[in-house]
Amino acid sequence: MRVDVERASRSDGFFPMKSLDFQQDFFQLFELSPCFAIDNAALDQRYRDLQSQVHPDKFSHLSESEQRLSMQWSTRINEGYQTLRSPLARGRYLLSLQGVDTQEETNTAMPLDFLMQQMERREALQDALEAKDIDALDRLSDTTRQDTRDLVRQLGVQLDDTQDHLAAAGTVRKLRFLEKLAEEISSAYDELDS
Repeated sequence: MRVDVERASRSDGFFPMKSLDFQQDFFQLFELSPCFAIDNAALDQRYRDLQSQVHPDKFSHLSESEQRLSMQWSTRINEGYQTLRSPLARGRYLLSLQGVDTQEETNTAMPLDFLMQQMERREALQDALEAKDIDALDRLSDTTRQDTRDLVRQLGVQLDDTQDHLAAAGTVRKLRFLEKLAEEISSAYDELDS
């Protein structure tokens, strides 16, 4: 749905952009090349610019339909920003633009060494929690963050350099495993703090 906003010259200043297109992908919306390696500073600046133009608070005095449109755009911009800001979500989104399903819920096939490593880490997490061992949690957290950084670099190569979408989908699935582990580690810290 393309929205033509010729009202840009109106005194109320509704939607200062000439036109917005709900069919744009997030890269188009944020004026970024559709690739994994993005300029985070440019993303942040474009996000602030877009939100300053469409934020619902600016249009509370307008009609209900104009307020609703502002809210829809604000929501779309927030969704796009969150997607592009996160390496995992960005990788998943790039693959979806290529018609590739990462099958995170249905494809649990992983290299045996990776699965064994994840089982060992979950056991280490449980042991650290039971022993109330913050140092062990710290080590596990550091290792998980480093492995995540390594996989993010690998995903960038697969998406931007080799265009190996099948391998990239596998890397996204691995990153999802590590993301869940990081969440569990964070919960363990909270549990030990309370």
